[in-house]
Amino acid sequence: MNILGISCFYHDSAAALVQDGRIMAAAPEERFTGVKHDPAFSLNAARFCLNNAGLNIEDINHVVFYDKPFLKFDRIISGYLQTAPFSYAAFRKAIPLWLKEKIWLPQIIKKELGFTGEVLFLEHHLSHAAGVYYSSPFDRAAVLTVDGVGEWATASIGKAIGNKIELHKVMNYPHSLGLLYSAFTYFLGFRVNSAEYKVMGLASYGNPVFADLIEKEIVKIFDDGSLHLNLKYFNYHRGRTMTNARFEKLFGRLRRNPESALTDSDRDIAASIQAITEKILFKMAVHCRRVTGESRLCLSGGVALNCAAAGKLLKSGVFEDIYIQPSATDSGGAIGAALYFDYALSGREKTGGQDYLNLGPVFRPNDIESFLRENKIPFRQLTNTEIAPALAAQLAQGKIVGLFQGPMEFGPRALGFRSLLADPRDPAMKEKINRAVKFREPFRPFAPVVLGEKASGYFDCDRPSPYMLFNFEVLPEAREKIPAVTHIDGTARIQTVSRNQNPRLYDILTEFEKITGLPVLLNTSFNLRGYPIVRTPKEAFAAFVSSGIDILLLENCLIEKTDLDVKAFASFRLTAKGD
Repeated sequence: MNILGISCFYHDSAAALVQDGRIMAAAPEERFTGVKHDPAFSLNAARFCLNNAGLNIEDINHVVFYDKPFLKFDRIISGYLQTAPFSYAAFRKAIPLWLKEKIWLPQIIKKELGFTGEVLFLEHHLSHAAGVYYSSPFDRAAVLTVDGVGEWATASIGKAIGNKIELHKVMNYPHSLGLLYSAFTYFLGFRVNSAEYKVMGLASYGNPVFADLIEKEIVKIFDDGSLHLNLKYFNYHRGRTMTNARFEKLFGRLRRNPESALTDSDRDIAASIQAITEKILFKMAVHCRRVTGESRLCLSGGVALNCAAAGKLLKSGVFEDIYIQPSATDSGGAIGAALYFDYALSGREKTGGQDYLNLGPVFRPNDIESFLRENKIPFRQLTNTEIAPALAAQLAQGKIVGLFQGPMEFGPRALGFRSLLADPRDPAMKEKINRAVKFREPFRPFAPVVLGEKASGYFDCDRPSPYMLFNFEVLPEAREKIPAVTHIDGTARIQTVSRNQNPRLYDILTEFEKITGLPVLLNTSFNLRGYPIVRTPKEAFAAFVSSGIDILLLENCLIEKTDLDVKAFASFRLTAKGD
């Protein structure tokens, strides 16, 4: 059975192919179009999934959409009617898009894909629940999904046993933890549905001095983790902005102008909403444990990617174990929708977990060599055994390495296939990469990648963490050893690596440890600010010549910046964008 999952038209569009219960391929549309968080129909991603499996659209049994558009349309129309006439401007902008495009999804999907079968639809939060549970290693678990909004639901609690998932309790729009966090993202001058992680990173630099004010005036928190927002401070339910003038008056300041200098007020507001978010998520988890009776949790939805909150929840012991979908946002909904209908239609039993590491496009060595030779790019061909010692030596000398190998990652984290690597011992490395490579704000932290069997010697971590989804404490005795990947609060969003998961990265770490005594490297996504993670060798080379990256490895082809006349490759250069 071949099922193609589709998510699109909101943010983080994607496609995924599930074949007989296994995820065969998946990719976000942004990697093909170059538009970060692209909401467009995921045609390129769908074509990749088919081509990767050697299938034609005629081989697909079902196409599944991760959302129920008519339910969402009902919510939008109801919201605008309830807030009229204030909502008229937003109504005028939104309704033509719906009438032209979004309510015609079955027809659009069939036309774009050339599909002649029936298009199926799944509720948004059930897509989140299926994406996390069916890919988890658990055979039964509590399920908690938390995001901005799906159709009506903004959070849900459920239970999964065997191949069955049931959602028992739902919190509905306009009351939403995800939208609350996004409102503060907007107020702090960052882009909604894109830069919430910046608020999380900034929070560690401030103090939660506004937490009591937020809880007193903006959000009422109940014992079960549900919440009630004071809508007089918001505009998202009736307009085209997230907050309003009352919100500004409450905090005694205007919304921050994007790209302007950050202030102590910004840092304290970020710390305050982060503290409130952690409090709410903890209460939700406690209630989820109580009503389901399950000892393991599957967590998904955009809020699940708040790794600071997730790390504290894991450490709290509310659940014995927690699994978070690596692509917990809407992109992962394409996987979840396909998996749900595969299990529902086939009745197959759930067996084990599924790996998110090998789902994207891969490039053949011959194609990479052809690209380099055609563009007269000087390179050295290395054998497999030469690569790890060569890169480890360069890293130990302070060089920044672009690593492009194997299949592209699915989800927001670079996991050693489209990664930038650097020496974590240098306290200036964080500032250097932020300024000269990523072209982004100086407060943004970087994550460490570590040999799985050595992680407990540097981090308060007793389990594998292959997807960078939890913050762990950096052990006090290790913080001076790896300052470039230790956040200001003493934590790090770690990635553990086994030889089976990523042999090349494992070997690089092993060789780096031989030279430096440290089995840890700085790992960040291979992209410039405002661009998605690179997909092709051309994109990798463009980022390389446009930034302070010193070394580029394209599979077995090594390129050194010192061997290039960078001016000769001006046509490849990129300009960093805002995000």
